[in-house]
This record gives sequence, C-alpha cells and structure tokens, in this order.
Amino acid sequence: MSASDRPPRLVPPTAAVRDSFLAGERGDCLAEGATDDWTRTLDDAAADFEAFAARVRAVRHRWGVPYSTFWYVSGEHYIGTLIIRHRLTPQLADVGGHVGYHVVTPWRRQGHATAMLAAGLTECRRLGLDRVLLTCAAGNEPSRRVILANGGVPDGRRQGEDRFWIAVTR
Repeated sequence: MSASDRPPRLVPPTAAVRDSFLAGERGDCLAEGATDDWTRTLDDAAADFEAFAARVRAVRHRWGVPYSTFWYVSGEHYIGTLIIRHRLTPQLADVGGHVGYHVVTPWRRQGHATAMLAAGLTECRRLGLDRVLLTCAAGNEPSRRVILANGGVPDGRRQGEDRFWIAVTR
C-alpha cells in the first residue's frame, strides 16, 4: 500500500475511512483467524458505519477502566487502531498496560506503528498521564522495536509479556 497525499495522523474514529477500515480489518480476520465476535462486529459495522464509528469514538469502559480509541489514517485510508486505557488495574499492570495498537497487514513494515505510538503518547499526555506502561508478547520483536523507538525502558517480564515504561513529558 502507498500513502495518500495526506500524511497519516491519529484521529477519533470516523466514517470517512469506512471502506478501508472494513477491508483492512476483514483481511486481518482471514489472515489471523479472528473470532466470530469480531467478524459479527464488522458485519454490524458495515450495516451502519456512522453509528459504529460514533460508538467507538466515545470513551468506553472495559478491563475495569475507561479507554479511548483512535484510528491512524491517511486521507481515506485506515492504517490502524490505538487504544489508551486511562489508568491501570492490577491485571493491566501485569499484562496489557496503558496502550495497545494494531496496524492492518497491508500497512505493516512501513514505520506506521512507530509513528502511531508517538502520536498516541501525545494523547496520553492530554489525558494527564505522566508515564505509560506498554507490554508485548515476549516473541513480538516488531512491537518491541516500536516501543523502544518511542523511548520504552524495559521493566522485565510478567506472564510471558515484556514490559516497558515510557515517560510522557509535558
């Protein structure tokens, strides 16, 4: 995939990337064997994408904490998703952390995850976080490189997840 003439940016979920979002996420479902729940969610999203984007755009609650969702887009192209959990629970302090991100397959290995996380750290700062925890599977070298490129400081391993803290300077 090549980027449009607009540089990628982190935005609240928007219907402007409907076709690209659905194509990218469905492609990843096939490639990665996604759950039936996510497949059903995508089918529902296709039926009323405006409503889907509005739901995803709202601050929601999961993992026992509020969280915000952002999409990384370039023009009409959806590149990936970034989730920011507004605080940690004891479970998220072990596995999950504050930030999760995902780049759909056609856009991988082009530096988008690194740039998306950098933009996400700005959003973390806006939420008042001073430092954030990121975790990744011990064997996930691409994610490890993304985190380190954004200033991640290793903090050991728990439950098969490598842990990193990133200072979010003001």
